[in-house]
Amino acid sequence: MATTRREFLCRSLGAFGAAMLAFERFGLLNALAQSADYKALVCIFLNGGNDSGNMIIPYDDYSTYAAARESSGLAIPQSSLLRTGVVPRIGAEFGFHPSLTGLHDLWGQGKLAVVCNVGTLVEPTYRDSYRNRTVRVPLNLFSHSDQINQWQTSVSDSASPSGWGGRAADKIGDLNVTVFPPVTSTAGTPIFTVGSVERPLAIAVAPTPLDAALRIDGFPNPPDNDPRYVEMKNLLLLDRDKTLVRGASRVTDEAVKMERALRSMGNPAVPPFPLNQNSLGNQLEQIAKVIRVRNELCMSRQIFFCSLGGFDTHSAQVTSATSPATGTHANLLAQVSGAMKAFYEATVQLGVASQVTTFTLSDFSRTWVPNGNLGTDHAWGSHQFVMGGSVLGGEFYGVPGSNGTVFPTLAANGPDDTDEGGNARGRWIPTVAIDQYGATLASWVGVSNADLAAVFPNIGRFGQSNLGFLA
Repeated sequence: MATTRREFLCRSLGAFGAAMLAFERFGLLNALAQSADYKALVCIFLNGGNDSGNMIIPYDDYSTYAAARESSGLAIPQSSLLRTGVVPRIGAEFGFHPSLTGLHDLWGQGKLAVVCNVGTLVEPTYRDSYRNRTVRVPLNLFSHSDQINQWQTSVSDSASPSGWGGRAADKIGDLNVTVFPPVTSTAGTPIFTVGSVERPLAIAVAPTPLDAALRIDGFPNPPDNDPRYVEMKNLLLLDRDKTLVRGASRVTDEAVKMERALRSMGNPAVPPFPLNQNSLGNQLEQIAKVIRVRNELCMSRQIFFCSLGGFDTHSAQVTSATSPATGTHANLLAQVSGAMKAFYEATVQLGVASQVTTFTLSDFSRTWVPNGNLGTDHAWGSHQFVMGGSVLGGEFYGVPGSNGTVFPTLAANGPDDTDEGGNARGRWIPTVAIDQYGATLASWVGVSNADLAAVFPNIGRFGQSNLGFLA
């Protein structure tokens, strides 16, 4: 099959960085490399276990919420809630935490959805089967490190060497005619980004310029004419007949090519993020810059990972019993909301709002009943946000539970609680497996139905592989 001009340029990305610069200078590269077929997923991991019980709050049934949390000082006042209006699939109104003003605005625009009661599962699990121990449950349930791995790998019954983001990239990587990796992280290389074929790229966050986001230590910038840099590249050509040397040289050579590719992009302009932006805002700004040069990098599919920590709120989740709408959790949610809203607005101005879908993950939710220290403890099922122009927003999604809706019954020792008796804490058994949540996102970005089982090995244990929140 004949090679197009665009394919030739893209496959030559690393080797011909200087030529790319020349093309770009004359405005020819964009003409050759434009791609309308572009989609990207952006994963935001909320490290520590986000208390989604104080993120999405019943408005019509506020008294049930207040009965569980008011005496412990954690109940957000009903008057301060950001009202959703009646949620069609529930037939009741809810409220967002008052710190979520940006996301509440996107909810009103129909660009934000909530996926309810998601968690790590080995197989469909119910109260009786959990308590009777007739069902397999995730390994080391309620453990931070284990649940983080399971959210990011989708495998809850064994150790996995790769993540579902990386495995999805393995399946869609061939849609990119380029040497640039389909997975980019601004938070190191967590297991979510690790595949069997594709290697993730970790870059520095803003305000570091994009052309300096991947630096090769020990050389000047730019390094091209430095004798040591030239000699290092020559050394990569030696001893190619030795397996270990060849493997190490290939990885180093790819890093050199990626550094040159990013350096050739300069520091592209993106719509301004808030001046007081936080760690998550800095990460999303850098991701916006990479998306801005998607055509120059010849990308059709990309997966991004970023994260924000601090959600392990065993104490001081709120400022005080008299100020429950302020404090650690409120500040974290404000950062998430502000950064996500700014990122969505950037995708609008870049013309890719319907081609970029952003979603949250977290270790688990927190106990419905607080712990007496103005905090909450480790729980299980949690609610997640999905944002983007292709999101069928203004709605709750999931799998109906004991009450016939996708939202759990908010009752300690109730039909959705793992706990029983007078000391029950309220740890909701998930009705949606991370496998189903992830498969919906992966299908949208281009993973075929035939490949879903390779990305989510246990997806066949669950009846529904697409939750329907993306167009």
